[in-house]
Amino acid sequence: MNHQRSSLNARGPRGRLTVALPLTAVAAVAVLAAGCGAESSGAGSVTAQETTPATDLTIAVTDGDTTTWTLTCDPVGGDHPDADAACATLDKSGDQAVPAASTDQMCTQIFGGEQTATITGTWKGKAIDASFSRENGCEIARWDLLTPLLPKVTGSQAS
Repeated sequence: MNHQRSSLNARGPRGRLTVALPLTAVAAVAVLAAGCGAESSGAGSVTAQETTPATDLTIAVTDGDTTTWTLTCDPVGGDHPDADAACATLDKSGDQAVPAASTDQMCTQIFGGEQTATITGTWKGKAIDASFSRENGCEIARWDLLTPLLPKVTGSQAS
């Protein structure tokens, strides 16, 4: 009976598989080669990937009637009447104004008007659902920090 070992089952002098290392090396080269050539220097062959803006918001403001706008930042877009300034305001004051006022904070009892607003969507890549009013000094301050994202309220509009 002629017993021949298959080359895949060949064992070296110490009984170890001798094919495993070459097969591992071939597999590694194949994986590396698959990644090569993914980039191309040809002008027409680069595929643009759509990116989702880190800021994609819906702003609803109620002042008797409700007006709703959309806003994206990076890139700036949407139908907000002053999208550039709104995005700049979020960059400057959003960290302070978007979170709700602390419930243990003392606020002056000054009524700033019946206007309310909600901002929902994604801001800095995180989901938000923020509500705004002008019911006291703390809420007025939050609103004013976000002007022009939220509309400026003048004295005649406050009552």
